[in-house]
Amino acid sequence: MFDKILIANRGEIACRVIRTCRRLGIRTVAVFSDADADAQHVRLADEAHHIGPPPPGESYLRGERILDIAKKTGAQAIHPGYGFLSENADFAEAVERAGLVFIGPKAASMRKMGSKAGAKELMAAHGVPVVPGYTGEDQDPALLRREADRIGYPLMIKAAHGGGGKGMRIVRTAGEFAAALESCQREATGAFGRDRVLLERYIQQPRHIEFQIFGDGHGRIIHLGERECSAQRRYQKIIEESPSPLLTPALRARMGEAAVAAGRAIDYVNAGTVEFIVGADGDFYFMEINTRLQVEHPVTELVTGLDLVEWQLRVAAGEALPLAQDQVRHTGHAIEVRLYAEDPEAGFLPGSGRLEKLVLPPPSAQVRLDGGVVEGDTVTIFYDPMIAKLIVHGADRRAALATLADALARSEIVGPKSNIEFLERLIRHPVVVEGRIDTGYLDRHLDEVLSEPAPPTPRELAAAATAALLHDEAAVREQAARSGDPTSPWAIADGWRLGHAGERRLVLQHRGVRHELHAAGSAGDYRLRGDGFALTITGARIVDGMLSARFDGESARYLVRADADATTVHDGHRRVRFERVGAFHFEGETDAGAGNRLAAPMPGRIVLVKVAPGDRVDEGQELLVMEAMKMELTLRAPRAGTVAEVRAAAGDFVEGDAALVMLEE
Repeated sequence: MFDKILIANRGEIACRVIRTCRRLGIRTVAVFSDADADAQHVRLADEAHHIGPPPPGESYLRGERILDIAKKTGAQAIHPGYGFLSENADFAEAVERAGLVFIGPKAASMRKMGSKAGAKELMAAHGVPVVPGYTGEDQDPALLRREADRIGYPLMIKAAHGGGGKGMRIVRTAGEFAAALESCQREATGAFGRDRVLLERYIQQPRHIEFQIFGDGHGRIIHLGERECSAQRRYQKIIEESPSPLLTPALRARMGEAAVAAGRAIDYVNAGTVEFIVGADGDFYFMEINTRLQVEHPVTELVTGLDLVEWQLRVAAGEALPLAQDQVRHTGHAIEVRLYAEDPEAGFLPGSGRLEKLVLPPPSAQVRLDGGVVEGDTVTIFYDPMIAKLIVHGADRRAALATLADALARSEIVGPKSNIEFLERLIRHPVVVEGRIDTGYLDRHLDEVLSEPAPPTPRELAAAATAALLHDEAAVREQAARSGDPTSPWAIADGWRLGHAGERRLVLQHRGVRHELHAAGSAGDYRLRGDGFALTITGARIVDGMLSARFDGESARYLVRADADATTVHDGHRRVRFERVGAFHFEGETDAGAGNRLAAPMPGRIVLVKVAPGDRVDEGQELLVMEAMKMELTLRAPRAGTVAEVRAAAGDFVEGDAALVMLEE
């Protein structure tokens, strides 16, 4: 086994590898950019070294700099994680030439799979079913157009190199092809440095099933079962689970054999994933092999009880696989979701900023958390906005979904917006509960899952006010206990005034709307008055974050979280967060000129500018394209009008909320 390894990555995968190495007694070397100087993987590693400015091309993609650090620190091996250089055959080869071990497949295997086109051709030659299409090297747009017409519509354009949903477009009609091709090639160039694409028939309503494979240097290769990743939005996986609710034992066996055959075709060593799509008729087709550990690998770990990172390290050190195929066991059901800093109500716009509050459920036998940030850390604009992976395990799928719902309800992110509410609604949607979601469902029916901006109910307002009152009373008692007169009657926060019982005024704000409440009483017994309602609350208590009380005599329970700034209530189906506002808080005026200004939604780089001063534009017309957090964002006109100024050019880096285009008054 190794004495020291370097992790050429960041975030949760770097933390994951470091923790496994620590358990095995292996010392670790981390690398970091300027943006990650205080990151968790830097704090966890035995030593850490700076590699450059925040942009990946100037830091985490600098293979020669990473190798220099590895040699200087005496590291014997490099773990690439996923993303960045993990599937870069040139880097893997350079590691081997330097006399170090690359913890992953050989460069020759990676080169065969580094191109989706080459991978399809190779699999077809070995009898693995592939989707009909075009994978040629000739990328002349006219030829691609003819091939598209031959294949028929709808079809898929895919970047031939890379993954993660980048550089992929569905083309439904011939008239959409040219624009989709241009956009796909541009995104592929930005993400992977190559603009080659392939075309293939678009399988309607497919399911995405992938098999975890593992090979060693002694000629043995096995699979560890499947994961289903059909819940996707724009090819980005949202829910991953094992086992798949779709597969029968017979189909599972056939696909597992095909996955192992695909691995054998390229002499695969270490961890990899063979991805298939399954059509409505039950036929399956090879999509690609990801020559690395996948983000969703914890799902497989929970149902098999295996540590795949440890397997990676042992195989890379020359050991044989510890299990044969017939020794692999699966128990229960596991599901993973990814908590992102993004705003689903704004088109899933990635977010950035300081995590003012990060509350996650405590780890247990049923709940696992893999993360690379903690409360107080910053989600930067330069990398993927994932905050944590939440993985649950249950005796069966129903139990796992129930555990996941409870874990999400106990989670809260304050700072950048998050997708928690979106995930809560998604896992309760019938197509998910019944296990019949396909890869395109969310793109067709996203409105069914987006949160509804409904106003809070009187009961929700009352629950929030009760939680706030109990918090305030506890704070006063705690302060009194630390004072010189802990039994003083002035330490009772009941609003009492000489000559009358007194009331406390609470102002709770939800989605910018103020709700004023008046409360009388204390110690869990209150009379509350709000706008158009009055409720009597009796017997209110908070135990382990759960508020139980009687509302006008009717018992109810809410998960609550209250502090001096905000109160969140959750009834098991819906969460409502209220900001606490001073009773006499003044609301300022809004920006009267906001409709004349197109602003950057977040920091990023301008890719295209499509208008000039004097141009007449329609509402919703595409004006600029910017790149931020590994995504292309289309910025559109806020209204119809004439362009007065264009304040950015292609290639410019702009700050969030910077005015990019001004319209005439």
